[in-house]
Amino acid sequence: MKINSIINRYLFKEMLPPFFINVSFLLFVFLMTKILDITNYIVNYKIGLLVVLSMLFYTMPFFLQFVIPMSVMIAVLLTFMRMSGDNEIIALKASGVSIYQFFPPVILFCVIGSLMTMHLTIYGIPWGSSSLKALTARVAASSFEIGLKSRTFNDTFKGVMLYVSKIDTGNKELIDIFIEDKRSENMVSTIISPRGKLFSDPENLIFRMRLWDGIINQVNIKTRSVNSIQFDTYDVRLDIKAIMQGSKKRRKSRTEMSLAEMREFMETSREKNTGYYKTLMDYHKKFSVPLASIVLGLLAVPLGFQVTVRKRSSGLVLGLSFFLVYYILLTAGWGFGESGKYPPFIGMWAPNVIMGAIAAFFTFRAGRDRPFLFAALPDAVHRLIQKMFRRK
Repeated sequence: MKINSIINRYLFKEMLPPFFINVSFLLFVFLMTKILDITNYIVNYKIGLLVVLSMLFYTMPFFLQFVIPMSVMIAVLLTFMRMSGDNEIIALKASGVSIYQFFPPVILFCVIGSLMTMHLTIYGIPWGSSSLKALTARVAASSFEIGLKSRTFNDTFKGVMLYVSKIDTGNKELIDIFIEDKRSENMVSTIISPRGKLFSDPENLIFRMRLWDGIINQVNIKTRSVNSIQFDTYDVRLDIKAIMQGSKKRRKSRTEMSLAEMREFMETSREKNTGYYKTLMDYHKKFSVPLASIVLGLLAVPLGFQVTVRKRSSGLVLGLSFFLVYYILLTAGWGFGESGKYPPFIGMWAPNVIMGAIAAFFTFRAGRDRPFLFAALPDAVHRLIQKMFRRK
């Protein structure tokens, strides 16, 4: 097969603009979904914009591991849809160029996308997850109320269980507070107060919660005695030093582990429980998701070949539908692998195998100028809708 370098360079350059546009658009969508959180942090908690943007930046690798394969697929699909709609495909076919001669630049483009995604899954996600947790711990040292959620039991502080029914972010007041304090030996204190307020001392890593008009029930486990105390004002000291030290000594989560740490964890696991299976799936996912850039990109070539001028929108919908199918298969594989019903690597690699088989089948039919079933499906649905409206 003779490789035409002019066509290769032309195709590769044509795929770059839609790829960058799609990545930029999806990143913008991601930012818009977080705009309420950003506004809340800045307005109510006085967190600097730079800190909030840093938090978003650290979450980008996890988001981009799916954005890049989808952007690669859409870029390839849009390129061939445009060429097909402008009759460039027909002109190249008439000059003796087959569908297989279009693949070298597409494969190169997909491999670059795959390497970018693999760099994110292997290095970007662990770095982003570790950096986000470290930044969150630093922010919590000055603004612990960010981590508080209404109607949720909070056990951030060792020996203290905190529950708040409602949080007034405007006045930074806590409504209907319940505290269980087990920090004293042989003593369990239960504190109930209708309202309170948090005061922070960032330099000493201390929070002080001031409560009003409440009651303290103290249970002495050793003597089995109970005391009840009513108070007008009561301060509860919350030390965040232990949290900061614990975050440095704590065991890494799966998202923070490197490949070597994952292998070590699986080799030293005494039993194959849910944590073992999740780690094994994450290990395979670091390689299977990047490969999706190649599989989905190659699938987009025959899809773009089948599109005419009036079918451009349906062709794009069809391409996005295949990405949705891939994601559903990946999610289903994660669910089955987590339960241990079948080997986790099957759940992580099966979507690539299925999509690759579909891509090979569609390419074979497109190479013989035979339309596949899905190409006629949008037209069939369109004709059916027209008939229904005519009858009405």
